[in-house]
Amino acid sequence: MNSFRENLRSELDFQGLTVKELSAKTGIIKGTLDNYLGVRASIPPADIAVKIAQALNVSVEYLVTGKDEKSKSPTFIQINPETKSILTDLDSIPQNIQKTIKNLIHQTAESLQN
Repeated sequence: MNSFRENLRSELDFQGLTVKELSAKTGIIKGTLDNYLGVRASIPPADIAVKIAQALNVSVEYLVTGKDEKSKSPTFIQINPETKSILTDLDSIPQNIQKTIKNLIHQTAESLQN
């Protein structure tokens, strides 16, 4: 199991964010964030962890354990930021419309493979 520090660093890298940018998004002082990412790797209080998770659009559980609470599986699949953005938007669309989009994506992928 990865540490909070490792999961936070991994998510920042994945999203292409700097600590300074995360600081701006959360209102948390950069030096405080550096403490969570540094050698001593302190763990933030719950309210700070929630702010960080919300700014990164991940769960606190993911930051702490490296696992996503919804899937109960490791979230180590590398997805490019544009695809992740699409998936986030897709998650907010009603299920019946998601099925239509899914079919369209599969048909498009199949036609490109032929």
